[in-house]
Amino acid sequence: MKVIETGLPGCVIIDPAVFGDARGFFFETWNAERFGQHGLPTNFVQSNVSSSSRGVLRGLHYQWPRPQGKLVSVLRGEVFDVAVDIRRGSPTFGQWEGVVLSGENKRQFWIPEGFAHGFAVLSDNAVFSYLCTDVYVKEHDAGVRWNDPAIGVDWQVDAPLLSDKDAHAPLLADIAEDRLPVFAA
Repeated sequence: MKVIETGLPGCVIIDPAVFGDARGFFFETWNAERFGQHGLPTNFVQSNVSSSSRGVLRGLHYQWPRPQGKLVSVLRGEVFDVAVDIRRGSPTFGQWEGVVLSGENKRQFWIPEGFAHGFAVLSDNAVFSYLCTDVYVKEHDAGVRWNDPAIGVDWQVDAPLLSDKDAHAPLLADIAEDRLPVFAA
Protein backbone atom coordinates (compact mmCIF):
# COMPACT_ATOMS: atom_id res chain seq x y z
CA MET A 1 0.00 0.00 0.00
CA LYS A 2 1.23 3.46 -0.88
CA VAL A 3 0.15 6.54 1.13
CA ILE A 4 0.15 9.85 -0.77
CA GLU A 5 0.11 13.12 1.18
CA THR A 6 -2.22 15.89 -0.01
CA GLY A 7 -2.27 19.66 0.48
CA LEU A 8 -4.45 19.15 3.59
CA PRO A 9 -2.40 17.67 6.43
CA GLY A 10 -4.02 14.45 7.60
CA CYS A 11 -5.98 13.85 4.39
CA VAL A 12 -4.21 11.14 2.41
CA ILE A 13 -4.79 9.12 -0.73
CA ILE A 14 -4.19 5.41 -0.39
CA ASP A 15 -3.12 3.31 -3.36
CA PRO A 16 -3.58 -0.32 -2.32
CA ALA A 17 -1.40 -3.13 -3.62
CA VAL A 18 -3.59 -4.86 -6.21
CA PHE A 19 -2.90 -8.44 -7.27
CA GLY A 20 -4.55 -9.55 -10.47
CA ASP A 21 -4.50 -12.08 -13.26
CA ALA A 22 -6.86 -13.35 -15.97
CA ARG A 23 -9.38 -14.41 -13.27
CA GLY A 24 -9.72 -10.95 -11.71
CA PHE A 25 -8.05 -9.12 -8.84
CA PHE A 26 -7.59 -9.00 -5.06
CA PHE A 27 -6.61 -6.18 -2.71
CA GLU A 28 -6.97 -5.29 0.96
CA THR A 29 -9.33 -2.39 1.58
CA TRP A 30 -8.25 -2.08 5.19
CA ASN A 31 -5.67 -3.71 7.41
CA ALA A 32 -5.32 -2.47 11.00
CA GLU A 33 -1.63 -3.24 11.27
CA ARG A 34 -0.67 -1.59 7.96
CA PHE A 35 -2.90 1.42 8.54
CA GLY A 36 -1.52 1.87 12.05
CA GLN A 37 2.04 1.85 10.70
CA HIS A 38 1.07 4.93 8.63
CA GLY A 39 -0.69 6.71 11.50
CA LEU A 40 -4.11 5.96 10.01
CA PRO A 41 -7.14 4.77 11.99
CA THR A 42 -7.28 1.20 13.19
CA ASN A 43 -10.87 1.23 14.47
CA PHE A 44 -13.98 1.78 12.41
CA VAL A 45 -17.48 1.47 13.86
CA GLN A 46 -19.79 1.93 10.87
CA SER A 47 -19.72 0.93 7.21
CA ASN A 48 -21.97 2.52 4.56
CA VAL A 49 -22.55 2.03 0.85
CA SER A 50 -24.42 4.43 -1.45
CA SER A 51 -25.33 4.33 -5.12
CA SER A 52 -25.72 7.46 -7.24
CA SER A 53 -26.16 8.30 -10.90
CA ARG A 54 -24.16 10.63 -13.16
CA GLY A 55 -24.15 14.25 -12.01
CA VAL A 56 -25.30 13.57 -8.44
CA LEU A 57 -23.39 15.69 -5.94
CA ARG A 58 -23.52 14.70 -2.27
CA GLY A 59 -22.03 17.11 0.22
CA LEU A 60 -20.40 18.88 1.78
CA HIS A 61 -21.28 16.88 4.90
CA TYR A 62 -19.81 16.64 8.38
CA GLN A 63 -20.91 15.72 11.88
CA TRP A 64 -20.38 17.83 15.00
CA PRO A 65 -19.88 17.52 17.96
CA ARG A 66 -19.44 13.80 17.29
CA PRO A 67 -17.15 13.98 14.25
CA GLN A 68 -16.58 11.11 11.87
CA GLY A 69 -13.35 10.26 10.12
CA LYS A 70 -14.08 8.55 6.80
CA LEU A 71 -12.14 6.11 4.67
CA VAL A 72 -13.90 6.33 1.31
CA SER A 73 -13.62 4.41 -1.94
CA VAL A 74 -15.59 3.59 -5.06
CA LEU A 75 -16.56 0.00 -5.75
CA ARG A 76 -17.99 0.68 -9.21
CA GLY A 77 -17.93 3.80 -11.39
CA GLU A 78 -16.05 7.06 -10.85
CA VAL A 79 -16.43 10.09 -8.60
CA PHE A 80 -14.61 13.31 -7.85
CA ASP A 81 -14.19 13.19 -4.07
CA VAL A 82 -13.56 16.29 -1.96
CA ALA A 83 -12.45 17.09 1.59
CA VAL A 84 -12.67 20.62 3.03
CA ASP A 85 -10.87 21.69 6.22
CA ILE A 86 -13.52 23.29 8.44
CA ARG A 87 -11.58 23.20 11.72
CA ARG A 88 -11.59 26.61 13.41
CA GLY A 89 -8.01 27.84 13.84
CA SER A 90 -6.52 25.50 11.24
CA PRO A 91 -3.86 26.98 8.94
CA THR A 92 -5.72 25.33 6.03
CA PHE A 93 -9.24 26.39 7.13
CA GLY A 94 -11.57 26.62 4.14
CA GLN A 95 -9.15 24.88 1.77
CA TRP A 96 -10.10 21.79 -0.20
CA GLU A 97 -8.49 18.77 -1.78
CA GLY A 98 -10.03 16.60 -4.47
CA VAL A 99 -9.22 13.20 -5.93
CA VAL A 100 -10.76 10.95 -8.55
CA LEU A 101 -11.79 7.63 -7.02
CA SER A 102 -12.96 4.78 -9.20
CA GLY A 103 -13.58 1.08 -9.30
CA GLU A 104 -10.75 0.97 -11.80
CA ASN A 105 -8.04 2.88 -9.88
CA LYS A 106 -9.13 1.37 -6.52
CA ARG A 107 -7.81 4.42 -4.66
CA GLN A 108 -9.06 5.30 -1.20
CA PHE A 109 -9.22 8.71 0.44
CA TRP A 110 -8.80 9.13 4.20
CA ILE A 111 -10.68 12.18 5.50
CA PRO A 112 -9.98 12.80 9.20
CA GLU A 113 -12.44 14.09 11.75
CA GLY A 114 -12.96 17.84 11.38
CA PHE A 115 -13.28 17.91 7.61
CA ALA A 116 -16.39 18.25 5.47
CA HIS A 117 -16.78 15.67 2.71
CA GLY A 118 -18.57 15.41 -0.59
CA PHE A 119 -18.42 13.80 -4.00
CA ALA A 120 -19.75 14.25 -7.52
CA VAL A 121 -20.47 11.26 -9.77
CA LEU A 122 -18.57 11.33 -13.08
CA SER A 123 -19.71 7.95 -14.48
CA ASP A 124 -23.20 6.70 -15.39
CA ASN A 125 -23.49 5.21 -11.90
CA ALA A 126 -21.21 4.89 -8.89
CA VAL A 127 -21.26 2.65 -5.85
CA PHE A 128 -19.50 4.44 -3.00
CA SER A 129 -18.16 2.90 0.23
CA TYR A 130 -17.50 4.66 3.56
CA LEU A 131 -15.83 3.29 6.68
CA CYS A 132 -16.52 5.68 9.58
CA THR A 133 -14.81 6.20 12.93
CA ASP A 134 -18.10 7.07 14.67
CA VAL A 135 -21.73 6.24 14.07
CA TYR A 136 -24.14 8.60 12.33
CA VAL A 137 -26.01 10.83 14.79
CA LYS A 138 -28.88 12.71 13.13
CA GLU A 139 -28.84 15.58 15.65
CA HIS A 140 -25.16 16.24 14.87
CA ASP A 141 -25.49 16.03 11.07
CA ALA A 142 -24.36 19.25 9.37
CA GLY A 143 -23.24 20.61 6.05
CA VAL A 144 -21.53 23.40 4.14
CA ARG A 145 -22.89 24.73 0.85
CA TRP A 146 -21.40 22.73 -2.02
CA ASN A 147 -20.75 25.87 -4.10
CA ASP A 148 -19.54 28.20 -1.35
CA PRO A 149 -17.51 30.80 -3.34
CA ALA A 150 -15.09 31.27 -0.43
CA ILE A 151 -14.09 27.60 -0.78
CA GLY A 152 -14.29 27.39 -4.57
CA VAL A 153 -14.43 23.65 -5.22
CA ASP A 154 -14.23 22.76 -8.93
CA TRP A 155 -16.64 19.81 -8.88
CA GLN A 156 -16.00 18.71 -12.47
CA VAL A 157 -19.76 18.41 -13.20
CA ASP A 158 -22.20 20.84 -14.82
CA ALA A 159 -25.65 21.36 -13.24
CA PRO A 160 -25.24 18.84 -10.40
CA LEU A 161 -28.23 16.96 -9.01
CA LEU A 162 -28.59 17.94 -5.34
CA SER A 163 -30.77 17.08 -2.37
CA ASP A 164 -32.74 19.98 -0.85
CA LYS A 165 -30.53 19.70 2.23
CA ASP A 166 -27.34 20.14 0.18
CA ALA A 167 -28.77 22.89 -2.04
CA HIS A 168 -29.68 24.96 1.04
CA ALA A 169 -26.74 24.23 3.34
CA PRO A 170 -25.16 27.36 4.85
CA LEU A 171 -22.00 29.02 3.63
CA LEU A 172 -18.99 28.25 5.82
CA ALA A 173 -18.82 31.88 7.01
CA ASP A 174 -22.45 31.67 8.21
CA ILE A 175 -21.99 28.61 10.43
CA ALA A 176 -21.89 29.37 14.17
CA GLU A 177 -18.47 28.76 15.71
CA ASP A 178 -19.86 26.18 18.14
CA ARG A 179 -21.08 24.12 15.15
CA LEU A 180 -17.55 23.78 13.72
CA PRO A 181 -14.73 21.50 14.86
CA VAL A 182 -11.65 23.03 16.47
CA PHE A 183 -8.11 22.53 15.15
CA ALA A 184 -5.83 20.72 17.59
CA ALA A 185 -2.15 20.93 16.68
